[in-house]
Amino acid sequence: MTHYSKTFPLALALVALAGISAQSVAQTAWPSRPITYVAAFPAGSNTDTLGRIIAQKLSESLKVPVLVDNKAGATGMVGSAYVAKAPADGYTILGASIASHAISPNLQSNVQYDAVKSFEPITIIGMNANVLVVPANSPYKSVADIMAAAKASPGTLAYASSGIGTTQHLSGELFQKIAGIKMIHVPYARSPALQDVISGQVPMMFEGPTVFSHIQSGSVRALAVTSSKRLASLPNVPTMIESGVPGYEVQAWQAVYAPAGTPKSVVSRLHTEIAAILKEPETLSRLEKMGVLPSGVTPEAFATFQKSEVEKWGQLIKSAGIKAE
Repeated sequence: MTHYSKTFPLALALVALAGISAQSVAQTAWPSRPITYVAAFPAGSNTDTLGRIIAQKLSESLKVPVLVDNKAGATGMVGSAYVAKAPADGYTILGASIASHAISPNLQSNVQYDAVKSFEPITIIGMNANVLVVPANSPYKSVADIMAAAKASPGTLAYASSGIGTTQHLSGELFQKIAGIKMIHVPYARSPALQDVISGQVPMMFEGPTVFSHIQSGSVRALAVTSSKRLASLPNVPTMIESGVPGYEVQAWQAVYAPAGTPKSVVSRLHTEIAAILKEPETLSRLEKMGVLPSGVTPEAFATFQKSEVEKWGQLIKSAGIKAE
């Protein structure tokens, strides 16, 4: 009994040390098997396209397959909820956006995750602005023209979007709030809203990078961009701020998350690798063609930014009385 009582504490200590050693080895060995990159939006979307760019490059740098799995639905909430419940081991990560992690949590009542607490932010892949466009033959030549018309006949001027709660919709709501005007929002559920703007059936809309080719072809006229600075791709188009709407800024963003509780070493490694990918000439060229400005901010900076976005859009949605479809 005496011998047992003396050796038992030593045995426990050795077991504890073995556990620490095993944990250390497990962390340094990451990744040792394929990683699933869940894209929370459909194939062909910006989230999906950017996810495939990142996944391919990550596969090369991490030396393990990184497989894109589209889990679309409910403006990114289906895929986000799936990842929120996934093991926090670094083998499931999420490609999401401003819709799933700043807008929908403020708009929908059935969100099955906390946009902030359920995830470890890794980095922002990139950001893109919307462009306020009107038909080529529109009488409106500037943002000032639109504000003047809206003030002259409140509640009669319409703008289109691809749906309630989209950045297109909220771009218009923020415009109304800051400019002190009232317009009619025309949401399109399935048919493309831009076609009705081009044909003149709707006077205007805020649209993302898909409108660039139509601006270049002359089928629509660009009046302003929603970013705080002019776009390199549209250097002659002023910002909304320059156009007389102070403090105005709307930028959609695409980002990468891991489930809450994922080891900091894994989050840090993923950030380092993705930030490096976003600096590669090939990646920069592909993102430029998509109208996406690369980011790569630190997890800490991303966390701070996301919280400000959740608050910003929550306040606007509440003050404008916006209800989900």
